[in-house]
Amino acid sequence: MTTSRYPLLYQINTRVWLTALSRELDRPATLDDLPEPALARLADLGFEWVWLLSVWQTGPAGQRVSRRNAEWRREFLHTLPDLQEEDIAGSGFAITGYTVAAALGGDAALARLRQRLQRHGLRLMLDFVPNHTAMDHPWVQAHPDYYIAGSEHDLFREPQNYARTGPEGGNLLLALGRDPYFPGWPDTFQLNYGNPALQTAMTAELVKIAGQCDGVRCDMAMLVLPEVFERTWGVRPADFWPGAIGRVREHNGDFRFMAEVYWDLEWTLQQQGFDYTYDKRLYDRLGQGLPRPIREHLCAGLDFQDKLARFMENHDEPRAAEHFTPEIHRAAAVLTYLTPGLRFFHQGQLEGLRKRISPHLVRGPQEAANPEIQRFYERLLAVLRRPAVRQGQWRLIECTPAWEENWTWDCFIAFAWQGGEAEERLVVVVNYAPHASQCYLRLPFADLADGERRLQDLFSNERYDRQGEELRARGLYLDVPGWSYYAFTLQ
Repeated sequence: MTTSRYPLLYQINTRVWLTALSRELDRPATLDDLPEPALARLADLGFEWVWLLSVWQTGPAGQRVSRRNAEWRREFLHTLPDLQEEDIAGSGFAITGYTVAAALGGDAALARLRQRLQRHGLRLMLDFVPNHTAMDHPWVQAHPDYYIAGSEHDLFREPQNYARTGPEGGNLLLALGRDPYFPGWPDTFQLNYGNPALQTAMTAELVKIAGQCDGVRCDMAMLVLPEVFERTWGVRPADFWPGAIGRVREHNGDFRFMAEVYWDLEWTLQQQGFDYTYDKRLYDRLGQGLPRPIREHLCAGLDFQDKLARFMENHDEPRAAEHFTPEIHRAAAVLTYLTPGLRFFHQGQLEGLRKRISPHLVRGPQEAANPEIQRFYERLLAVLRRPAVRQGQWRLIECTPAWEENWTWDCFIAFAWQGGEAEERLVVVVNYAPHASQCYLRLPFADLADGERRLQDLFSNERYDRQGEELRARGLYLDVPGWSYYAFTLQ
């Protein structure tokens, strides 16, 4: 199965979707019930990857913590004002084992779904959580040395980061899973990467998962880097990712790894073998609304950008339709998804849904789709299906002042795509500012002087005819409204 140079990924909240299907079918739904037309539609829209969130087995310990945590419950009530206890199943990241939850149909149902996805040309991505396990994972009792141990002094000094386990509280004291900047996740225990036996066991888990899917999204992947782990726990482990990734690729050289990563460690994880790393930096800069930092971010080399996973929302972030105004949402989406890298969309995003659903919940709210956002994404996905954008060459375009002392040229971000069988050329322009702006674009095509050129915008179908010699000599003049965006074909 071949994939594009710049593929599209669609994240599905598996448990929430199955809960909705269960109500429609009036019986418990499993992975076998995911409807064929929905899978076919994803392929027709241009997606090549489906990421199923939260398919692995979780346990009663995580569920109890999720139901008792007052702060989390306030969040759940914001999402579901009619919240019921059965809506809180526990975090999909508090995993007791890498077998598919029985309620979802087990491993056999996942294998059948994977075959169905393959028939539509879709690849399957699943979760791998390297940093921690659920509190009732079998290893807690069978291999307590796999975890970071705590002392009574640790518990007294940092009660938010340690907990007892075992019958009736027990006498085994372990660290909660966490990153160095926040309190521990109270439904998890921290794995000890300073123990070579743990690294061997986790590599075996990863190899097992790789037999069930085509790629993994690795949760908080930077936490097991030696320097990060040492800063958090005072223990410097050996590198985990190069060996583990290499072991998987001994069995399947086409397997793909995507890292959730922050703190400017994207390049580090790419060098350790990851195919894609979250581009949180672009997401944050789009939210700040300042065009120059976005343009500077896009100046990075393609050896880096090609491996970035560009997104507007996911299960951890607010909904894009909630986080951005409609005008900024559209402009930001054009910049996010028409730049190089993996294009990462979240279930509900294409419909403009506004309520984020916590990974602890198995039911989502009833929301009406936003027709205006739907129409925009239909256009955007049509552009993303064009060969030049999936397989072609990308380059940033220089923007210059339209006249002396006109500073608004700095509000533009523009780039070009070229490729495909017909060597299609596409010019993408965004005025990432709330006001009208003007500039000249220096188009990077050598043959512009030959005759008249037609620019047709794929978002509006408007056409503009320009003389090639003028385009070559001065560039393409633009005077456009705030937050406007264009994807011109050049003919």
